[in-house]
Amino acid sequence: MLLKMNRQILAVATLLLFSSTQLACAQDPKVFVIKTNEVKAKVSPSMWGLFFEDINLGADGGLYAELVLNRSFELDLPMMGWKEQKDEAAAGHYLMLNRGTTNQANRRYISLTSTKGRYGLSNVGFRGMGIKKGMQYNFSLLARQPKGGSASLVIEMIGEKGAVIGSGSIKPEGEEWKKYKLSFTAAATVEKARLDVLLKDAGTLDLDMISLFPQDTWKNRENGLRSDMVKLLADMNPGFLRFPGGCIVEGRTLDERFQWKKTIGPIENRQMLINRWNTEFKHRPTPDYFQSFGLGFYEYFQLCEDIGAAPLPILNAGMACQFNTAEVVPLELLGPYIQDALDLIEFANGPANSEWGKKRAEMGHPEPFNMTMIGIGNENWGVQYLERLALFTKAIKEKYPEIRIVNSSGTDPVGERFDLLDKHLRSAKADIIDEHYYQNPKWFLENAARYDNYDRKGPKIFAGEYAAQSVKTASPENKNNWLCAMAEAAFMTGLERNADVVEMASYAPLFAHAEGWQWTPDLIWVDNLRSYGTANYHVQKLFSTNRGTDVVPVLAGDKAVSGQQELYASATIDRETNELILKVVNSSPKKQHGTFELEGLSKINGKGTLTVLSSDDLDLVNSFERPDAIAPVISQVAIRNKTIDLPMNPYSVNVMRVRL
Repeated sequence: MLLKMNRQILAVATLLLFSSTQLACAQDPKVFVIKTNEVKAKVSPSMWGLFFEDINLGADGGLYAELVLNRSFELDLPMMGWKEQKDEAAAGHYLMLNRGTTNQANRRYISLTSTKGRYGLSNVGFRGMGIKKGMQYNFSLLARQPKGGSASLVIEMIGEKGAVIGSGSIKPEGEEWKKYKLSFTAAATVEKARLDVLLKDAGTLDLDMISLFPQDTWKNRENGLRSDMVKLLADMNPGFLRFPGGCIVEGRTLDERFQWKKTIGPIENRQMLINRWNTEFKHRPTPDYFQSFGLGFYEYFQLCEDIGAAPLPILNAGMACQFNTAEVVPLELLGPYIQDALDLIEFANGPANSEWGKKRAEMGHPEPFNMTMIGIGNENWGVQYLERLALFTKAIKEKYPEIRIVNSSGTDPVGERFDLLDKHLRSAKADIIDEHYYQNPKWFLENAARYDNYDRKGPKIFAGEYAAQSVKTASPENKNNWLCAMAEAAFMTGLERNADVVEMASYAPLFAHAEGWQWTPDLIWVDNLRSYGTANYHVQKLFSTNRGTDVVPVLAGDKAVSGQQELYASATIDRETNELILKVVNSSPKKQHGTFELEGLSKINGKGTLTVLSSDDLDLVNSFERPDAIAPVISQVAIRNKTIDLPMNPYSVNVMRVRL
């Protein structure tokens, strides 16, 4: 408790640094002008979006709904996630077989032999298997029977206390590999169940690709995604989805880089790869963290289509992570990397009779995904990046001039790395520059006007990764507290106000598993059964679902509202609904009243809808126990004589919609 109180005191002190001289008059009414007929910028439909990376068990063990860990025995330790399971009087053994180069993508399978009774394997899943009572679960595997054999399998879902909560049986036939399926309905809700795969009696079977999915995947798809997690994304109405990362694009070495072509086609032919977050943080070792690529590039594009988000794939630029090995491919050998980019564009957009468009069509999507952007490199920097980027850019623009390229500006929003890249990319007339900010809340409040003086004719800006850090960058003690979320909201008013420069923005990272995370803070937290949006999630959702189409000025005197009296504001007109959308952040510890006069209207009276996020406790967080500790509160506010009288709680984010 003392630690919490100290943090709150520090957080409040941080905020008071900005405008302590204003506190004496913090309750006095403030008068602002909204010039509704003076459009300053168009808001991109992709303004507020999502950044996905497979960190914190974001894909396997998270968004990808597979419940079996190491389903094809391809982890470095082939039995990781598995152990022998047998009845008390049973006996048997297993043999791990490696096909080697005859099937590089799926080298291993297991041979089970029971000499007496029920013998086999159990799988622990990703920190256990979350099972819901009454839910159907779909089991499948590849199996073959030795010549003359007659062995059969029993499949059981076992609860935490050892009770069988679902079961079925399979009798493989023949010496050729075949896929077998069964379904059962769970008899209980269990957070950490296990799966047993047992030979019923004496015999031998070869097994591979042992899989278990809940039926209620997103859109009930086989090989599908966890529905509650996708719904949280869809509810944000995101403008784009950047995928698959992040640092996993680069890999710790070039051999471990993300290669999109290995993530499409039949799932049994997708080559598993170690996740670069496996050993990145000594404080959170995750030796079982691999990428099965069940969630591959086809599924990413499909997810974008499902939630109405523009796809933004990021590809390796011929450089491994510069914080790890910093390997680069020689310029004269960069051709295959560039070809991967060209082939990806064809996979996404090409006709169904083209080489890569045909592969998309064979997977079930003959129509193009209509990709318009591609990113080359992630947080790469230095001359090495610029040399390789130039070759990518030349090749892509020659064949696909309509595709816009997202370029890295390095790891930080200031400094030598940033300055070099920013200067060069501007002189090269880059399409989009990707800027990242993992900074403390004070930085976000102080930089709400960052883009006010950017070149209006220069490259567009993508605020590709940002999150306020409550302690320090990459600290395991960082929290998704209200101070951080509110500071991000203040910064976002500056992004929106400068929508003619800032075209896209996304918080990062997106997901974290309560028992499998490496990095904090994160937008959405999950465990095996539950998920919730943080205070930061609610801020992002408020902005993305109240985007508008045209930016109009909100002025204090003749200046944008960016810190005066600890207030931050932006406004847009939504031409589709004919509404004014006003966003105001009160970062002060006192209630304030704002009078917003609407210029450019002949008459307006009535009520507007006000949505508020607020808390007096700057250290407050949402949790599994209190998922709505910080959540939107909706009310009505009267508008009289073209004036909005807006009461603003201490430490609040306020979004007002007014029909014009």
